[in-house]
Amino acid sequence: MKSVVEIFSELSVRLQGIPRSVIDRAQEQNSWFCQIPTAIAAICEQMLDSSKLTSWLNGYTIPPHAPKRVAIIMAGNIPAVGFADLLYTIASGNIAVVKYSSKDRVIMEYIVGQLTEIEPELIIEQYSGQAVDAVIATGSDSAALHFRAMFGDIPTLIRGSRHSVAVLTGRESEADIANLSKDIFTYSGLGCRNVSLIFAPEGFNFSLTVPQMPAGFSNNYRHARALMTLQGKNFTDWGGALAIEGEASFPRFISSINICHYNNIHEVEDWLKKNDSRLQCVVSAEKIHSRSVPFGRAQYPRLNDYADEVDVMNFLLSI
Repeated sequence: MKSVVEIFSELSVRLQGIPRSVIDRAQEQNSWFCQIPTAIAAICEQMLDSSKLTSWLNGYTIPPHAPKRVAIIMAGNIPAVGFADLLYTIASGNIAVVKYSSKDRVIMEYIVGQLTEIEPELIIEQYSGQAVDAVIATGSDSAALHFRAMFGDIPTLIRGSRHSVAVLTGRESEADIANLSKDIFTYSGLGCRNVSLIFAPEGFNFSLTVPQMPAGFSNNYRHARALMTLQGKNFTDWGGALAIEGEASFPRFISSINICHYNNIHEVEDWLKKNDSRLQCVVSAEKIHSRSVPFGRAQYPRLNDYADEVDVMNFLLSI
């Protein structure tokens, strides 16, 4: 059987040549999936590079063991969002039992098909309610409650909703602000790593360029703008998205970005500490948080950038 590095390095080659027909079918299934090539490129760059895979795997001791069957209940908010858990499960020597999201079935089925072609001995099952030894599940907060009740008698790693923020210092360059726009609008703001709240120093004003967005996002923007106008609320129209200044909170609409001005950076640091359990990553030029990432890199998680900062490999090796 091929090694983990050999399998996933070959997958990288194949994904870089993913057929246009597969992308088209995925977009027909989910009209929000306008940036599938971006998602694939991020996976290949950060998770499938052979040197990065080798270095990451060297951080773990994976003893010989009877493989456990791990159900992976995948989300479908952004393209291939469940891929990392699939990689971790295979790398840990366990059997992935996959429950695809109806919103992201085409891409993930294509990836699984490529993996089993690369290594026919690789076992990847489809989850249909059968008994498993452990569960990794990702979804909304209400779904997370359901998963905890459903799988209360076996080891679980369950994720609910999280948000991401950006912290500006007022010294940002035009390139930083342009990259921040990518952190906000890539995948239409639907991912847990998409910035929806910005901290900026008092008196620092800026605007973002909104790229062309899918119809659903544009409809959300028009609805939010009309509702806030009727309610007499203040906002800045960026031409495709709304900037709303006020308290540090997350917006109601995906087309809205909340901006909170601060006088002292320690105020922001305190807020980040108090709200850590609600955060996925923090975009900033400086290391202000344990999950800080540079501008423009929110959508490029590395192999050890585990969701919710929970080491998935340690979980899989402990079951």
